Amino acid sequence: MMNIAVAQSGGPTCAINASLVGVFKESLKEPKIDAIFGSVNGIEGIIQDHLIDLKTLILTNDDMELLRQTPSTVLGSCRYKLPDWQEDDSVYKKITATLKQRQIGAFFYIGGNDSMDTVNKLAGYFKEIDLDVKVIGIPKTIDNDLCITDHTPGFGSAAKYVAASMREIVRDSSVYSIPSVTIVEIMGRHAGWLTASSSVLHGLGETAPHLIYVPERKFSLDDFFKDVRQEMAKHKAVIVAVSEGIEVPEGVQSGVVDNFGHKYLSGIGKYLEEAVRNEIGCKVRSIELNVMQRCSSHICSKTDIDESEAIGAEGVRRALAGETGKVMVFRRVNDMPYTVVIETAVASEIANNEKFLPDSYISHFGNNMTEEALKYFLPLIQGELNIIMEKGLPKHFTIQESLLK
Repeated sequence: MMNIAVAQSGGPTCAINASLVGVFKESLKEPKIDAIFGSVNGIEGIIQDHLIDLKTLILTNDDMELLRQTPSTVLGSCRYKLPDWQEDDSVYKKITATLKQRQIGAFFYIGGNDSMDTVNKLAGYFKEIDLDVKVIGIPKTIDNDLCITDHTPGFGSAAKYVAASMREIVRDSSVYSIPSVTIVEIMGRHAGWLTASSSVLHGLGETAPHLIYVPERKFSLDDFFKDVRQEMAKHKAVIVAVSEGIEVPEGVQSGVVDNFGHKYLSGIGKYLEEAVRNEIGCKVRSIELNVMQRCSSHICSKTDIDESEAIGAEGVRRALAGETGKVMVFRRVNDMPYTVVIETAVASEIANNEKFLPDSYISHFGNNMTEEALKYFLPLIQGELNIIMEKGLPKHFTIQESLLK
């Protein structure tokens, strides 16, 4: 018999709790597993021995379904960067002490690129000290920028929200007779996957977004003005999708960075709004979707939620089969009918790397997406959950605040 621990890290998504349910539900089936601990605030909970027995909180199938539908990280999150253990192993000794005291034989970390760095470091350290604790990474990020995996849990739901919001913006912007430009700022630091996903509207008969700009292409303000003028000659209301991470003059975006050295980005939409107003002089507004992209579970993708649960469950099976230092990944078999299989990849090949949009997804002029991109994106946003409602609003699974302090 052994116990396991699971933690959540990085930015919230619609699907990260579905992966937690996958780990929890699969662990309940395994006679080898006794206690299922949830680590509060990611790896910080392991360091501080702040764990919750999930069996005391998730009591029924209804609880699991509600948790599966609940956005964000029910256990809390963190952006804690582990040092290299060869240089400073003090925090690793605290982690080891918690795992030994709690008799934990497997640790599952649900997170993005930086979280997979933690998976890689922990697996390396445990091998060095001959500690038999399996470490498995369960991917999640709306940025969709993890290498090797076809896509990441959380991305499909965020893409669905972005496209749905964009379609509503199109309806709103088209009611007036005067020409207008609407600039929609979408998350994406170095990779433009989420911004590019707004192009799914083209597969539904919409001409908008008329222009799409991603970090994978060098941005020129002069070319932008030219593009906007060309689209204004064809459309009364021009809709522009722009990634927060495109290259802009110094000072437009915040210079503040997190523990991993990532800049906090925002401001490109407002910057381009002012530029269009000054250069073209038409009616113009900017819309920053901001954090709503991450946790809009009321319009989540059923495909995303189902896959997120499945990849968490498969992580448990792989740990019990003896794998460690691995990250669970999707491999796409077909676009139509859409088919994926779940496999593992070595954590060191994913940690601290980024996956960018293929050149074949981006139009020749770098201001829109291709048909090939649509074939990739469309399957990921399919399906709707039967959302559990409470007094007219989606109901959420929550943990008593005192247990999280």
